[in-house]
Amino acid sequence: MKPGRSRGGDWNNWRWQMDRSSGTLAGIESLLPGNPEGYEELLTIYPFAATPYYLSLAAKGDRDDPVLKQCLPDIAELNDQTFPAGDPLEEERFMPTPGLIHRYRDRCLILAASTCAVHCRHCNRKRLWQKTKPDLRANLPAIVEYLSRTKEIREVIISGGDPLTLTDEVLDWLMGSLRQIGHLEVLRIGSRVPVVMPMRVTGDLCRILRKYRPLWLNTQFNHPLEITPEARKACSRLLEAGIPVSNQTVLLKGINDDYKIMLDLVHGLQRASVRPYYLFQADQVRGTGHFHVDTEAGRRIMERLRQTTSGLCLPRYVIDRPGRSGKTSLN
Repeated sequence: MKPGRSRGGDWNNWRWQMDRSSGTLAGIESLLPGNPEGYEELLTIYPFAATPYYLSLAAKGDRDDPVLKQCLPDIAELNDQTFPAGDPLEEERFMPTPGLIHRYRDRCLILAASTCAVHCRHCNRKRLWQKTKPDLRANLPAIVEYLSRTKEIREVIISGGDPLTLTDEVLDWLMGSLRQIGHLEVLRIGSRVPVVMPMRVTGDLCRILRKYRPLWLNTQFNHPLEITPEARKACSRLLEAGIPVSNQTVLLKGINDDYKIMLDLVHGLQRASVRPYYLFQADQVRGTGHFHVDTEAGRRIMERLRQTTSGLCLPRYVIDRPGRSGKTSLN
């Protein structure tokens, strides 16, 4: 049953969705029968998690389904020899205090949550899935102290995990703490919640978020199938609260490495008033080699988009380099 139709229970309650997002081997086999040996070991290294909502977008039993490919474990993750690095962007090298990454001079990133509604199999922080969950309240005093004395920081990105899996109360407390630092001009949230659990974007959440403008939200739609009425409604709520929504697509083999799919995606985003911001070359993370797309293929897609659609629909095609090198344009 596709979203939008009648549902039993608490389908539209985000906590209900989160409570049912932890996956098991039996759950995987019900979605994609005939999985090979090795899945028990794979799940101990890279666990499976997906909300019932997100799984409802998929074609059960179809190994080529773009939703299933993004969230279901693949034995290729265990056997990947393409990319050896667990932390290819060297984030942990630039962590002056637990929970804070400071790679760029004028902005930094807070690992505010270790939980996600969906474990995206291409995630660049797969290394953290098995680690102990950070104690945000314990880490925050040191984070605030560092931010307060580092005057060149003007922008803070709240990430994780997915920060919108935190409760309203914790988010309000966190952003209120950051807003007390005078030289912080802009807050930004990185979240895939509008895509994978749109019912989380409630009126109460939006009332909290709008207090902390200028606040921006970056999300990640990777395929047109993800732009559902529910996802559009979540984005509209954020926009009506005065929070701009931008999209950072990751280029993924067998999911969106196709001109027509990408054209449909950027047009769908424009119709939802979501800005196509970046098309990311996927980070070279251990366990993600099967998603790799050659950069020349990405350039060809971008060139065709430039020839056939408006500038408002064109993301920047970029790759994120290790350390402080930052993003490099591939257009």
